[in-house]
Amino acid sequence: MAEETKVTTYKVSSNPHVRSKATTGGIMLLVIIALLPATGFGIYNFGLRAVFVIAISIASAVLSEFLFNLILKKKQTITDLSAVVTGLLLALNMPVSIPLWMPALGSFFAIIVVKMLFGGIGQNFMNPALGARCFLVISFPAAMTNFATDAYTGATPLALLKAGESVNIFDMIIGKTSGTIGETSLIAIVLGACFLIIMGVIDLIIPGCYIVTFVLFLIIFGHHGFDPAFIAAHLSGGGIMLGAFFMATDYVTRPITKWGQVVFGVFLGIMTGIFRIFGPSAEGVSYAIILGNLLVPLIEKFTRPTPFGYKRSDLKKKGGK
Repeated sequence: MAEETKVTTYKVSSNPHVRSKATTGGIMLLVIIALLPATGFGIYNFGLRAVFVIAISIASAVLSEFLFNLILKKKQTITDLSAVVTGLLLALNMPVSIPLWMPALGSFFAIIVVKMLFGGIGQNFMNPALGARCFLVISFPAAMTNFATDAYTGATPLALLKAGESVNIFDMIIGKTSGTIGETSLIAIVLGACFLIIMGVIDLIIPGCYIVTFVLFLIIFGHHGFDPAFIAAHLSGGGIMLGAFFMATDYVTRPITKWGQVVFGVFLGIMTGIFRIFGPSAEGVSYAIILGNLLVPLIEKFTRPTPFGYKRSDLKKKGGK
């Protein structure tokens, strides 16, 4: 009688085979913690009214997502904290002097129009907070560009810089200047960014390419040559650092491929430079990132890696292109 051969079969599941223990809620919690230094300094710098703007923006974002899911009988997603992050980022990109109904309107637009109507988290085509900020700037330009407070009555440092006037760089680094609630303190923003990098939430590809490209643009087209004071003022003022580390690195609206992230960062640096140096406004980070978000599918198309065993020409033929 022939000896029976035992055959062992293995069940092979579909990809992905490598999984992470990180959850959306966990990542969002880390982002919230990283934003606490900028948030805390914004409250210290602008007073109690900043608390109301932040609280209304966050509460409106969470409530908008809750009601949307409730009305359409969808699974509640507010526990993933993404709405909290959207509301907080939107508030940090607003001047403290705005009417208190504007944060509510902005959060509604961010959550309902930019996020939920396109399928919720992971499906939005642009950063919800920046989309809402641009909507508010276009709709209410006077209120969104009014940075006058009891402590600061003059123009923002970037506006003064664009007008050819001198600025106090030390005050800009600390944050004792006018501006939006969360963009003034370079130290607070960098502290939060370092926390995200240490925790592995973000890396330096996009922020690094963004900032380096922007600096090179300033040197070439800024009419000041290599002027450390001029460069430091631009990096310390406005929303470039907040945008580079906290919004350009958004998992959903950034490229997935490494080379795509490089292209994305370079594009943001160039566009921010164009808006700041040649545009009528002293700022331009929000519009640069929004335009970059819209180009992400195209960037990924031309930077996707070739699978092992294929040639890029074979993939083009297979796709009929």
